[in-house]
Amino acid sequence: MAKKVLMLAGDFTEDYETMVPFQAMQMLGYQVDAVCPEKKAGDIIRTAIHDFEGEQTYSEKRGHNFALTADFDAVDVSTYEGLFITGGRSPEYLRLYPRVIEIVQEFFAANKPVAAICHGPQILTACNVLAGKKATCYPACGPDITLAGGEYVEAAVDAAVVDGNLVTSPAWPGDSAIVAEFVKLMGAKIEI
Repeated sequence: MAKKVLMLAGDFTEDYETMVPFQAMQMLGYQVDAVCPEKKAGDIIRTAIHDFEGEQTYSEKRGHNFALTADFDAVDVSTYEGLFITGGRSPEYLRLYPRVIEIVQEFFAANKPVAAICHGPQILTACNVLAGKKATCYPACGPDITLAGGEYVEAAVDAAVVDGNLVTSPAWPGDSAIVAEFVKLMGAKIEI
């Protein structure tokens, strides 16, 4: 039986930060259950493509439709090896769902691996799980990590930061790094 990973995403999740980790983990043999509050397996979320084109912040374009693979209401944390939180705009509103907060806190309480990319740490800041942890994110969310009691680490856009059970990355150029470090935390042997 394949190890299971829970992927938390929502409408206007960042396209590359969702599809690339989803497919990479499947390629490694993980069952990836992508979920969104108020949605079921087969429902669609829309993605956004963020790019760095020389302005002071990223640009945003409409991305792909992404089909969810599991029912949010059926999530049982005890059946998962790890949690992957996508970035984009969805974290800013997903953190408003009490069950999202509970799920994240359950993963941390069980010391299971958690990955969060780009704006994904916005969910972590709402969960009160960053005290004493080093983490990175899209730089505009860095103050959120500090205010939540964590230590914001300025990292290269293609890097990942690991602290205990937590792995974070600033943006989609770090997909390879965050996935590699995340699956290592779940016991995979990956060399990069």
